[in-house]
Amino acid sequence: MAIQTLDGNQFAEMILKGANHLEANAQMVDALNVFPVPDGDTGTNMNLSMTSGSKEVQKNKQAHIGKVAMALSKGLLMGARGNSGVILSQLFRGFAKEIEHKSFLDASEFASAFEAGVKTAYKAVMKPVEGTILTVAKDSAKKAVEIAKAEKNIIVIMEAVLQEAKASLKRTPDLLPVLKEVGVVDSGGQGLVCVYEGFLASLKGESLPNTPALEPSMDELVNAQHHQSVQGFLRTEDIVYGYCTEFMVKFENNKKKFSEQAFQEDLSHFGDSLLVISDDEVVKVHIHSEEPGKVLSYGQQYGSLINMKIENMREQHSSILEKDRHQGNKENAGSKEKQPYAIIAVSMGSGIAELFKSIGASRVIEGGQTMNPSTEDIVKAIQSTQAEKILLLPNNKNIIMAAEQAAQVVEEEVLVVPTKTVPQGLAAILAFNPSASLEQNGKGMKEASEEIKTGQITYAVRDTVIDGLSIQKDDYMGIHDGKIVEANQDLTTTAQNLLKTMIDDDSEILTILYGEDTQSNEVDQLVDYLNEHYEDLEVEVHNGKQPLYPYIFSVE
Repeated sequence: MAIQTLDGNQFAEMILKGANHLEANAQMVDALNVFPVPDGDTGTNMNLSMTSGSKEVQKNKQAHIGKVAMALSKGLLMGARGNSGVILSQLFRGFAKEIEHKSFLDASEFASAFEAGVKTAYKAVMKPVEGTILTVAKDSAKKAVEIAKAEKNIIVIMEAVLQEAKASLKRTPDLLPVLKEVGVVDSGGQGLVCVYEGFLASLKGESLPNTPALEPSMDELVNAQHHQSVQGFLRTEDIVYGYCTEFMVKFENNKKKFSEQAFQEDLSHFGDSLLVISDDEVVKVHIHSEEPGKVLSYGQQYGSLINMKIENMREQHSSILEKDRHQGNKENAGSKEKQPYAIIAVSMGSGIAELFKSIGASRVIEGGQTMNPSTEDIVKAIQSTQAEKILLLPNNKNIIMAAEQAAQVVEEEVLVVPTKTVPQGLAAILAFNPSASLEQNGKGMKEASEEIKTGQITYAVRDTVIDGLSIQKDDYMGIHDGKIVEANQDLTTTAQNLLKTMIDDDSEILTILYGEDTQSNEVDQLVDYLNEHYEDLEVEVHNGKQPLYPYIFSVE
């Protein structure tokens, strides 16, 4: 069988089959993930990225291959997640740009497109590391160009690409010591091999098994007793930069002029695993950092922040290890008694997380406004608790639905207390009664959460008018139980005016959670004001370390 030209409809089918095959193997790819951090989500991220690309292709199926490729590139860019997902998007961005104006491809053009993708991906990575998906892509593209000098059959070219990708994948432990230490191949490279397997099967009109063939040693490791993932070989405390931070900036004319090189160099000081991708309208960023709030603030100098996501990789890794221990204990289920109750809370900021744990939360999921955890994140947390009954506190109205979905798909007995703010969550957990039933606790905790007034201060990203209140870009906004009641350029003034709307004669306790960028002298100034004007009010202050919100207030 020979294919000497490839059109858009054929390429679309390749993409769809590649995406489906990657999806079928995402869990296996997750299990291999140890670099750059052992967070176990490479397969998930690559799958979500490829799925976004394939959906865009499905909406734009046509004979013109250049237009189909550009649709793939657009979908991948918008949906790219994680290191390997972003690199995957860049491989096909370069591929697409190379063939943008072509209605079909011959074998030589097909091979050259792979090579163009590699060049684009390497450019996007601040410090390329060999032994990763980049190496697998580079080696296989080089082989494609070499074979295409004499070969006209596109199927043969794709066979060469896949064969060399597999060979390169097998060599990754020789290039990256951490892979050899643990005894695995690179997870991102394995994900790319899955995509290429789907491509070739589509060209040949063949079906694929659910899992790719692994080397015997690899097979033994991944499918070891209890299916222990390789993340167990590394320690959570070895993660230097704990927050996987991803966002896009939509450029604005009145903001700082964008230079990709300067932008990339500036961000490199905030962490590692930096990837920067830009076009005329937006820049997409992936970085591992200890200070995600500062990273977002830097990006905001260039325009509006969109598609933000922050994940606590230490929590991810701990969750994986806990799940491994849970699976390892299944055979001896009777040897370890389950706890009668567990409480899971969602919060943003390590200080708030510690506060929740100190008053009874069994697990805290990193998340909140702009960084909502997925249903899968919540399911993993539920499964790691080893409890008979579980109470979930989403602490954000945008997370309640995901929490309820998670509660429906797990075997455990779970009840969601629909808390919409962190203060509501703190009030709810304090109302927990270990001797009460799940339903009784759900009712009592919900009632307690509704007695709390919540205040939040954040900043405006654009000029607007809401409920007659004029708000200027970069103003601090005071929000009382979801309604914007104050806007001012001064943080302390905004806080004081917001609290005036919250505190009344019945108020007894004010809890202040200040954010990671809030200065201690600003907090002291606010507390002095409160002591002077509200003598009977008990004031508690905690360093919440939350991003985006200089203050969160609770009044009861």
